[in-house]
Amino acid sequence: MNASPATTARFLRVTGVVQGVGFRPFVYRLATHHSLGGWVRNVAGTVEIHIEGDVEELEAFQAELRTEAPPIARIDALELASALACGANDFRIVESADAEGIRPVTPDLAMCAECEAELFDPNDRRYRHPFITCTNCGPRYTIVRSLPYDRERTSMALFRKCAVCDAEYQSPDDRRYHAETVACPDCGPQVWLVRADGLALSHEDGAIREAAAQLKMGLIVAIRGIGGFHLACDATNDQAVRRLRERKQRDAKPLAVMVRTIGQAGALGTISLQEALLLCSPERPVVLIERADESPIAPSVSPGLDRTGVMISYTPLHHLLLEDVGRPLVMTSGNLSEEPIAIDNEEALLRLKGIADLFLLHDREILSRVDDSVARVVDGKPVLLRRARGYAPLTLRLPVSSPRTLIAVGPHLKNTFTLVSHNAAHVSPHIGDLDSVESLDHFRATLDRYEDLFRITPEVAVHDLHPGYLSTRLAEEMELEGIIAVQHHHAHVAAVAAEHGITSPVVGLAFDGTGFGDDGNVWGAETLVADLNGYKRAAHLRYVPLPGGDLAAREPWRVALGYLSLDTGAGDAFALAFRGIDEGLRANAERQIERRLIAPLASSMGRLFDAASAVLGLRQRASYEGQAAMELEALAGSQPAEPLAMELCDTNGVIVIDPVPLLAALGEQRQKGVDVGLLAARFHESIVHMAGAVAVKVADAASIDTVALGGGSFQNARLLSGIRRYLEARGLNVLVPRQLGPNDGAISFGQAAVASSLLARGD
Repeated sequence: MNASPATTARFLRVTGVVQGVGFRPFVYRLATHHSLGGWVRNVAGTVEIHIEGDVEELEAFQAELRTEAPPIARIDALELASALACGANDFRIVESADAEGIRPVTPDLAMCAECEAELFDPNDRRYRHPFITCTNCGPRYTIVRSLPYDRERTSMALFRKCAVCDAEYQSPDDRRYHAETVACPDCGPQVWLVRADGLALSHEDGAIREAAAQLKMGLIVAIRGIGGFHLACDATNDQAVRRLRERKQRDAKPLAVMVRTIGQAGALGTISLQEALLLCSPERPVVLIERADESPIAPSVSPGLDRTGVMISYTPLHHLLLEDVGRPLVMTSGNLSEEPIAIDNEEALLRLKGIADLFLLHDREILSRVDDSVARVVDGKPVLLRRARGYAPLTLRLPVSSPRTLIAVGPHLKNTFTLVSHNAAHVSPHIGDLDSVESLDHFRATLDRYEDLFRITPEVAVHDLHPGYLSTRLAEEMELEGIIAVQHHHAHVAAVAAEHGITSPVVGLAFDGTGFGDDGNVWGAETLVADLNGYKRAAHLRYVPLPGGDLAAREPWRVALGYLSLDTGAGDAFALAFRGIDEGLRANAERQIERRLIAPLASSMGRLFDAASAVLGLRQRASYEGQAAMELEALAGSQPAEPLAMELCDTNGVIVIDPVPLLAALGEQRQKGVDVGLLAARFHESIVHMAGAVAVKVADAASIDTVALGGGSFQNARLLSGIRRYLEARGLNVLVPRQLGPNDGAISFGQAAVASSLLARGD
């Protein structure tokens, strides 16, 4: 093609999720289709295009750039400028350039349908190759050393492409054109099976088949995946599941189950269309589905619950294992309870030696550890419960741009951090509870990766108001130019508002287990009037003493005892909460309440759920956080129920909600033989109507029409759906967390939103 008066040239810059998703090959094919010349390249976090040719073809190219883009790409902005035609006679993909700017990193993507078909095609040269991938799928974030995303900057750099793979890589018409992870059995990573003592048993396909055979025999196998190790066992073998629980020190917390196809998932429970779409999405999270009565899953997988966490295999290695095993597998994080997952072969052999019988290893290095994401569908829309693989590290946008770079260090439990430059918020994958040296090391290592990948050096640290959180200490130890404290529940509300781009005041319902209040007490059932700059507490639950402090979160009878101390005349109604409790233990707890010794005052929705469970005689002790609440939700199901009464009073302009009458009524009705499932439903409806009525009252008084719902209690689908419906029926706009979820995993984003707004206005 020669430059001529009829030739038009333009320069385009595309911003968004456009690297690592086959965007440059797509641009090449589109330009070639329209007989256009020029070039395309990656520059930092953008794609730059010089395009020239016939003006009509150029217009069509621009339109189709958006409408025909790869499904996993996301175009946030498309800048356009005139350019000088240079007589380009073809279109090329040119070498990536480095530059300053926002540098989005693509999450790891589930194996696509085309690769899956090849994986199981005996006539394909990649038949049963456990690392099959193409431009549209495979690892990204977990193998990237630096940006731009090119093979030499990933852990695939160690594997030199064979001639056939290189030809595919160089061919514009091939699905693997410029696929940086392209490999085959001759040139790609290898897999092998070893015993716990490190002795190799078999290699390549034989290792996969042998691992499958041992899984069918009831053994536990540690499997190296994309973002770390899984611990796997036969999900239909109750004995194997119990053995895994004992070794992993995970008594009752539900375990995730993996199947190969959506049809196999359907055999485990009732799956809605929205749940099916989520299960089959490129993100492939664990999805909570309603368990079928005839489900083959062992009872010990999710004891006491009506839902099972299910995911469809997302790597070729998982697909092969599940095909060979022929039954669902428990696929849980490769760690001891609450520790970070193992990612290195040697690390796994050391840390998981007492758990796994066998280890299925490979030699593709994992550079960033990432857990599986967890989600559920509420009212036909997904709600993330844990944001990790498939979603992180996609960049989120803040509604107010920060004039300084920030690191928001998040909470103590379910920790994430958020790194901010201008309005770009880079939220880390789920890190977990900061309860160990290993967890702190995980936090620091992930932060180092983020600072390097996104080229952000934070100037200001943002932390929770709680002085004892390890995350607070981390923020202080950074010794940055500035430090900002943000109250826990303000951060919850701010996270939801900021996700929806809202900067004006909202009524925020922040319901969870624990958060340090600005009066020094434990908060957790808060109605706030808030914007990104501040908040006013408008309503909360009546304070209750928690004998034993943090111990009360694991022993619901203690919370019930605290509530009983507020109305000692309700002793008969609370009787089931203390049945079988040692009298000396109870007397000691009563003394703690009386003397206010290790008995902090709490306004907590999570602890109210615990108390209700104890009063109903369901659970006096919990083996994991939220167990009592999850069991109450399962018992309540979707059965209709009328709410029970709670008392409201005005204390210095703040509404205080007294739940003691509700708890007493539940206990009395239970002891009269009323069905416990119906009482669980009545409890939920009572919370819905109380919270809804208070929110409406506060919104009317403040002339606000928007309510934001945040906090871990809104992981409860009945609570989230019920309150949302109640408020919308009364004309209020309700903001529900979507991109980050309602629990503490969103706290760091809320902290960042508050700090950015405060800094922007000069505070």
